[in-house]
Amino acid sequence: MTTRRNFLKSSAAIATATVTAGVTTGVTTGSAASEHSDTSHITSLVANKYPVLISTWNFAIEANKPAWKILAQGGNALDAVEIGVRVPEADENNHSVGYGGLPDREGNVALDASIMDHHSNCGAVACLQGFKHPISVARKVMEETPHVMLVGKGAEKFALSQGFKKQNLFTEKAKQKWRNWLKKSDYVPEINVENHDTIGMLALDAQGNLAGAATTSGVAWKMFGRVGDSPIIGAGLFVDNEVGAVACTGLGEAVIRTGASTVVMEMMRAGKSPQEACEIATHRIHKIHKNHRDMKHLQVAFIALDKHGKHGAFSLRGGFEYALANEQGNKLHKAGHILTWS
Repeated sequence: MTTRRNFLKSSAAIATATVTAGVTTGVTTGSAASEHSDTSHITSLVANKYPVLISTWNFAIEANKPAWKILAQGGNALDAVEIGVRVPEADENNHSVGYGGLPDREGNVALDASIMDHHSNCGAVACLQGFKHPISVARKVMEETPHVMLVGKGAEKFALSQGFKKQNLFTEKAKQKWRNWLKKSDYVPEINVENHDTIGMLALDAQGNLAGAATTSGVAWKMFGRVGDSPIIGAGLFVDNEVGAVACTGLGEAVIRTGASTVVMEMMRAGKSPQEACEIATHRIHKIHKNHRDMKHLQVAFIALDKHGKHGAFSLRGGFEYALANEQGNKLHKAGHILTWS
């Protein structure tokens, strides 16, 4: 039986052989944007330390803690990402995820989430109202139905059938923000004003398997029925156990238009590092949206993790942070970017 210790030893041996052979995979540094990156923690050689966990925004530090505990004990990546993102889902002071999330313009707190495992199984919910943990409902969609996504009333009916309890997610703090917005009713898709948005979490476990999760209450003051990128596999989240895992955050419309997580994945499949792949996808979004009506307020960011434990992160505009957990600790990092906020 292969123990985790033997697994790590064999991984280290492989990494040593790679170094001996002189094979390296560098991080992109050619663009001016990369000068803004905090890359001191990104290795230039194939990583050999499993497990690894990466997630979006500053609140991810807390989300990483229970997820890392599972990984450090030899648990699987799927359990880790589900447990991890449930932390911000339950935080009423986080207004972009789950309980306490900001509503649509009609006062409905509608949640989106998706989850994907190393077998390419995936599940998602969209426009789900009244359930604090949409990520767990999404996992049930993956495990208990023949479908990938359930939406609206169908997702609600399914959640109830699986024993989830319906509750009011519209907190007093969120109501006050909504009432203030109603005074002018001016819709502006602002992202990371409070340094948070969708939480995406990616994990590589001690068995070398990947999983990912994404969950959000969506952009504030959206139209009723609007769905962003987070529940869409290949847009807001993508896992391919032969290659890596990708999660996106920011304005979902821009991510959907470009199939962004698929772009990152295919760049990694073609041999790019996770960092290079994130930068390529971000520059593509920038090029497509230069003259778009969304450009003034547009923010999109990526995290990526490859099969060997290397990671990358990049954003269109500054301000994006991500939390990386491994055997060296659980730390917050600033990602590189193309533009600054004017």
